[in-house]
Amino acid sequence: MTTRPRLKLGSHLVPGLVALALFVVLAAVFLTASFENAQGFGGAPITASIGYAMFDLAGGEVPSDGFLIAFEIIDLVLIAALAAAVMLARRESDGKLVGVESIRTDGGRSADSAADYAGSADDADADADTDTGVSSKEGAISADEKVGEAN
Repeated sequence: MTTRPRLKLGSHLVPGLVALALFVVLAAVFLTASFENAQGFGGAPITASIGYAMFDLAGGEVPSDGFLIAFEIIDLVLIAALAAAVMLARRESDGKLVGVESIRTDGGRSADSAADYAGSADDADADADTDTGVSSKEGAISADEKVGEAN
């Protein structure tokens, strides 16, 4: 037989009531707020005025210094966010960037350490697969053997 879920009133009650009260206050503010008619600049081209202000040229119909300051602040924030995203996405290990060079190979070694083992047959024998117990030299079929089987 299943039981009905029970309401836990411990530490969840106070934060829940605070969130509900905040929602009620914000809903009351937004529903009772009155807005006047929208104010604007008529048919004046605001983007052209920002462009004129950016290059300190005369010809802007709207005084756009306030727009230019906001535009530059947003520009700096977006550049900082982009630099932070690149810095967080780039992971370093032992002073090297983790990327294509550290892709795991069949033996579980990174490509850098696998290159160290490529020239030595003794090292390949010493690195037996821990799951099967077969060394890479015993378990590998050479290209000559494959060609011989095909003929």
